[in-house]
Amino acid sequence: MEVSRPRPATPFATAEDATAEVAASRNDAARNDAARDYSVSMGAAHLYAIGCALPLGLALLIGHSQTHGIVDLSRGFDAWVGDGRWVLGLVLGTMAHEVLHAVAWKVAGGVPWTTIAFGFNWKALAPFAHCRVPMTARAYLIGAATPGLVLGVLPSLVGIATGWGMWTAFGFLFTVAAGGDAVTIWVLRNVPGTWLVEDHPTRAGCVVYEPDALP
Repeated sequence: MEVSRPRPATPFATAEDATAEVAASRNDAARNDAARDYSVSMGAAHLYAIGCALPLGLALLIGHSQTHGIVDLSRGFDAWVGDGRWVLGLVLGTMAHEVLHAVAWKVAGGVPWTTIAFGFNWKALAPFAHCRVPMTARAYLIGAATPGLVLGVLPSLVGIATGWGMWTAFGFLFTVAAGGDAVTIWVLRNVPGTWLVEDHPTRAGCVVYEPDALP
């Protein structure tokens, strides 16, 4: 499977430069030969995201309604949406979502901060965090799951426990917003934890390598 762009031709100042370029090209070829595609198209990912995250989000809403009543939950949504604070919450929460990816990858995967980049996907109209080097599947999955748990499930559980519907509403939104992460987790569900993964360059999911397959 081809996952990287071919190296452009460059002039060689010395024989050592030429040798290094040839070695790098061979490494790229070996890397492509070892790569396994665990991904889905972006269009399919959007549909799968709804199926992965929405049931959990609805379960949290039902849990609050069963515990404190639908009126309490409705007041929580009104309190959050009614005065416009949801805009600030959405912006800050979205930024925190990507930062949590990065922090979790740094802690679980031990990757340098310099290998983590942030950006904005204009086609998807969404920010993203991206690690430029492979890490173990276990570390990657921890990073993928962290924002949905911290910003989604946990606030909703706090709202259910305390009867504060606004927390449950906030958690519901960011549980559903983590649907794309849930798709990636599902796609990688059968990958051994010690195998190496990195973000797929064009699709939702990852490129996967066996630990000894990379040069």
